[in-house]
Order: sequence, then C-alpha cells, then structure tokens
Amino acid sequence: MFGSQQMKFGSSLWSPQQRTESGNRLKMRFGSRLCTLNVGGRRFSFSAELMKHLPLSRLSRLHRCVSESELLELCDDYDRDRNEFFFDRHSEAFSFIMLYVQHGKLRFVPHMCELSFYNEMLYWGLESSDLQPCCQRRLDDRMSDCFIHYFPEKEPRGPEEPRSPWLERMRRTFEEPTSSLAAQILASVSVLFVVISMVMLCASTLPDWTAAETVEQQRVIEAVCIGWFTAECIVRFLVSRDKWEFVRRPLNIIDLLAILPFYVSVTVTFLTGENSQMQRAGVTLRILRMMRIFWVIKLARHFLGLQTLGLTLRRCYREMVMLLVFVCVAMAIFSALAQLLEHGLDAETGSQDYASIPAACWWVIISMTTVGYGDMYPVTVAGRVLGGLCVLSGIILLALPITFIYHSFVQCYHELKVRSARGNRVVSAEYVH
Repeated sequence: MFGSQQMKFGSSLWSPQQRTESGNRLKMRFGSRLCTLNVGGRRFSFSAELMKHLPLSRLSRLHRCVSESELLELCDDYDRDRNEFFFDRHSEAFSFIMLYVQHGKLRFVPHMCELSFYNEMLYWGLESSDLQPCCQRRLDDRMSDCFIHYFPEKEPRGPEEPRSPWLERMRRTFEEPTSSLAAQILASVSVLFVVISMVMLCASTLPDWTAAETVEQQRVIEAVCIGWFTAECIVRFLVSRDKWEFVRRPLNIIDLLAILPFYVSVTVTFLTGENSQMQRAGVTLRILRMMRIFWVIKLARHFLGLQTLGLTLRRCYREMVMLLVFVCVAMAIFSALAQLLEHGLDAETGSQDYASIPAACWWVIISMTTVGYGDMYPVTVAGRVLGGLCVLSGIILLALPITFIYHSFVQCYHELKVRSARGNRVVSAEYVH
C-alpha cells in the first residue's frame, strides 16, 4: 500500500561499511536528536527519552536495539541519515493510538473494521483492555461473529511425519464428507445404510415381523449393514493420523458400541448353538440390540445441523451446568414447600402425591418446564399460589442461560457453514477437472 515510500527508505538503508559500526553508533543516534516515525506516509517526531517511556512495547523495544538485525525485526525500514523509522501500517489508526498516549482514552477509528484496528493495536503492543468499555463491547461482538478466525477450536499440532499422498487422500475421503466428490458419494452410501438399519430396527418390534422367515431376512439385512459399518470403521482407523486420538473420539466410540452387539450375538450363537429367535428373548441381548439406535448419531458426520448441535453443547457446557444448577436449586426449594403445604401440614387428609420431597420434585420439574402432565397437582390455595410462583420462576430461570446458548448456536452454525462452503468449492473444482 505504501510501496513507494518504502522504496525511498530502502535506498538509504545502511551500507556494508556502516553495518560494521552500526552496533556502536545506533544508540548514539537515539540520544543525539529526535527520532521520526513514518507510519504509512505520516511522520511523527519523538525524543529518545519519550520513546523510551511510551506505553507501546514496539517503540520502547526499538530504543534498546543495538544492531541492524534487531532494528529491522521491529520496523520495516530505516533511514540512518534522517534517523527515521518506517512502518508500513495504517496511519490513521496510529494517530488514534497516539491520542490514547496523550489523553489516556482509546477508541475505534470511524469507518474502520474493529478487527483491523485491533490488529494494529496488537502490532504496537496494546491489548483489548486498553479500549474504552463501549469499544471493547463492539470488539467482543465482532470477534464473536468471526470466532473461527480468532479462537481456533483445534490446538496447533507439532510437526507431523510425512505421509504418502494416496493415504492422506483416503483419510480425507472417509473423514471429511465434503472434501471431494468421492467423499460425498461414500457419505451418501453410509447414510443409506444407517437409514436402512434404523428402519429394520423399528420394524423388528412390530408383531407381524416375528415370523421365523421374516426374522432371518432381518438378520441378513442386519449382517450386510454391520459389514459395511465394520469395514468403514477399520479403514478409517488404518488411515488415521493418530490411532490413539481416533480411539478416543466420541463418534468412534459410538460406532463401536453400535457394532459390538451384532458380534456378541454371533459369538453366543456359535458357542451355545441357540438360534437368533431364542437370543431375542434374552434381556441382555435385547438391550445390546437396542444400542443400534446410536447409529443415528453417525448422521452427525454428514449433516450440518447435528454438527452444530454437538459443537454448541461442547462450547456451552458452562451455561448448561449453570442451567442445571438453577433448576436443582429451584427444585429443592419448591419441592420442600410443596410437600409441606400439600401433605406435611395435615398428613392424614393431605395429598398422597406429595407424601415426600422426592415425589414433589417431579411436580416441580413439569411445572418449571411448563409441561404439566396433570398426573399430580396442588389442591390447597397455598399450594396453587406456590405452583404459580414455580411456573413463573421456571420461565425466568430457563430463559437466562438460553440466550447465551442461542448466540453460541448461531455462531457455531455460521462457522460450520463457512467450513462446508470451502469443502464444496473443492468438490466443484474436482468435478470440473
């Protein structure tokens, strides 16, 4: 942006002869006369003593430089004859920062992006806490909108071992459904098998599907689905970068829990000789078979909505804990009062639905959430007044953390949508070529 100005200073940069004595004479330059800062074409003059005490870490460090290499790590260029330092930065933003140095109040530059100004602040050594409260709130809102750029979810990885291109391509095909056209086809097939498996699980509970021939057909379809899921899981494990990290992922644990019941059933058949219909009568195996419902969670790999929900819950666990604390405190108070008003004052004629505090907790829960099944309700005047207060407090307590969760959900949705759009552009380019 300021290339011509930078070339001007570049022509007068230290010569080879001057570099040999730069370490001894650089500090003398600071003390001999004014120092000039050229920021984006605008010049600002300071005395060496003033630069030493400026609340800008970059300029104070500039005063301590004793060599050319150290100096050029802090500025873009230096005119030794004029004792002038060049910075290819936003000049108007630096003017506002200088106003902060003079008057102690830092505000945003009008018509300038908050993130761009914050980037200038970080460059000169300021923090967001130096902003005025109103501007700090604007910055927080702006950074919340651009969460993906300023708060990366993943921690930086160390140097990885080189991998063959086909292995990395295979990993992306199985792990990132939007990374290529082949990945999208593979994801579609996986979703189809999940849907078929869920339909068969639901149909197996119908009375008309208990015949021996129907059961055998179900087993065949189930075996095909399990075979696909097993092969997919094995391939994803083999091509993963970190095997231990792969095993620890929640979705992979769910995959294992969904596949395991089938092999347990096959093992029992092989060891005991019982047919599949007799095994269905066992309570343990019925519970294991019902664990196949976890396959629905596999859809989170392919649908943005489920991914948004999972990411929101992970980021808002503090708000979820706060919501749980609110409900527990209110439940303890209202259940104790309800038990006292409906049963404790008159144990003989009082309502038996409120005979204990744990029993009254159920009424508190359905009242605070405004569900109201009608299976139990207060009959005394005091109990009904308490019920009204319970409903109103439930609405208020549930609404407080919901606002934070909602904003986080919107934020996570936009973040994942940007990632998905990037993946779709890769798919489109691959399809064209």
